[in-house]
Amino acid sequence: MSYEYKNVNISVFKQLTRDKFALIALVVLGVIYFSLLFADFIAPYSKDFSDRNQSYAPPSKIFTINEEGKLSRPYTYNYKREFDPEAMQVDYKLDRSEKYYLKFFIRGERYKFLGLIPSSRHLVGVVGDEKNSLSSSGGRLYLLGTDINGRDVFSRILFGGRISMTIGFLALLVLFPIGLLYGGVSGYFGGKTDMLMMRFAEAVMSIPSFYLLIILAAILPSNMTSIQRFMLIVLILALIGWAGFARVVRGMVLSIKSQEFVQAAQSIGASRLRIIIKHILPQTTSYVIVAMTLSVPSYILSESGLSFLGLGIQQPDASWGNMLKEAQEYINILYRPWLLTPGFLIFVAVLSFNLIGDTIRDVLDPKSRMR
Repeated sequence: MSYEYKNVNISVFKQLTRDKFALIALVVLGVIYFSLLFADFIAPYSKDFSDRNQSYAPPSKIFTINEEGKLSRPYTYNYKREFDPEAMQVDYKLDRSEKYYLKFFIRGERYKFLGLIPSSRHLVGVVGDEKNSLSSSGGRLYLLGTDINGRDVFSRILFGGRISMTIGFLALLVLFPIGLLYGGVSGYFGGKTDMLMMRFAEAVMSIPSFYLLIILAAILPSNMTSIQRFMLIVLILALIGWAGFARVVRGMVLSIKSQEFVQAAQSIGASRLRIIIKHILPQTTSYVIVAMTLSVPSYILSESGLSFLGLGIQQPDASWGNMLKEAQEYINILYRPWLLTPGFLIFVAVLSFNLIGDTIRDVLDPKSRMR
């Protein structure tokens, strides 16, 4: 049996690499998680950087042709903030008095690489004509513009993505062990035990999860830190989502427990808990892999929705949900479209997870494999 499932796992990997949509999704998610892992190095600024004089500054324009029409190493100009009395609005115009050249592996704000190694190198920044330090150049590089507080959107996307893209996996670490063991015990024992356990699981499933999240998030103390809120949201999502997973596992265990290898374990005196954990639950691996892949997008959307409503991660800490909140005003949608970038990334990440999950489900479906 283990040999069969080993072959199944190999076929899953091969199919993922052969399916062009699944392969693209894998590459996209790989790029996203790689960027989030090295966010401190890739981001031009730290998560606490702010320049209030550059509120809603547009993305920096990168030039490769100089005034004489010749090729030049990439450079940009700072933005100069001006008030237009006729339109009654603030405009940003290029200040062409000084060029700022792009430079890779530049020194800038200090941070700890991977949270351990002190460093001040950033992937890209700008320097003046005779300067080699990001902090002393006076230049500003906004790859995706700034928000209302003058914070670099690109840098905050990287730091905020760490929360939005990891919450699903953290919830699964709590949810799946509970669901697997609960469903395994219920299906193996059967009878009244099964009936009582399933009625309780169905009661949990009947709770409107998103509205419960809103209620619980709304009554949380206002002095809680974003990390505390984050961990509490993870716990709430896990405690709501285990019931549906346990119910499916229970149905699979009902069909598995009558097979010969289970009867053989019973005949040699193996304990019930050992039979469930060591012999029955490993046979649900295929379903667990599919369920995990398809569950992550729902948790990403749940966290983003709560943060968008102001009930999740709080400012000044970033997540893709609370960053997207600024784009809900139609003026920002029309004149500051760079604020929609977090929403686009949520869409891409959820779509990628769904494409991978659908491919894995097709591979592990016996009828699909026969076809």
